[in-house]
Amino acid sequence: MTSTASSTTPVADARAPGLAHYAASGVLEHVLARHGVTFQQQAALRSAAEPKTPDHLVTQVRDSLKTDPAGIRDTLGELLAERLLVEDGTHLRTTDTGRELLAAIGRQTAPVSHRIRATSGRYP
Repeated sequence: MTSTASSTTPVADARAPGLAHYAASGVLEHVLARHGVTFQQQAALRSAAEPKTPDHLVTQVRDSLKTDPAGIRDTLGELLAERLLVEDGTHLRTTDTGRELLAAIGRQTAPVSHRIRATSGRYP
């Protein structure tokens, strides 16, 4: 007698990861807008979690977002003006306020992002 195993886990098609990415990005953009922060500002803050020189920070954000270095430098200037980044000698680092903002964004996006990824088959 032969038996066939059945699976209750749906098989994700090739579009699922892309759709999940766009859905998670939409959630993140919504949360960032509530905080008055752009995606590029958030990316720069995350990159500055460990102190880096401005040039290193620009390179890291450029490599991540594939965007113009001049725009990234403008973003760093905005973050410095808003006191979310601070100069520490020759380095820039995220301030306590910047870290609190990143933590709040993470808390607000995590539950929804996890559900989006779970339904796309990326998490068990």
